[in-house]
Amino acid sequence: MASTSLTRALPKALKEVRLHLCQAGQASSGARKFLETNYKSIKQSNPDLPFLVRESRGTPARIFARFERGVEKQVELDGLSSSDVERKVSELLSSKV
Repeated sequence: MASTSLTRALPKALKEVRLHLCQAGQASSGARKFLETNYKSIKQSNPDLPFLVRESRGTPARIFARFERGVEKQVELDGLSSSDVERKVSELLSSKV
């Protein structure tokens, strides 16, 4: 189940989220599990927020958040467990610009 910070509306300054991961690699398994578990609740709470998933063989797992005025932040997720990924993503998406 998604943490409460991911199931509520995210900051208006957040304009886009991109998740990059490998569809088969072991290092991206936590990111894949996070996506399977939390994507639906994030989109239900934030239906107008673009949440893009980019899968490519060998790509390290990471998430990018684009905020107002083109400010972009990223967090590496490679090798993390699903709960660690959820914690990192929650911190990133609720961060101040």
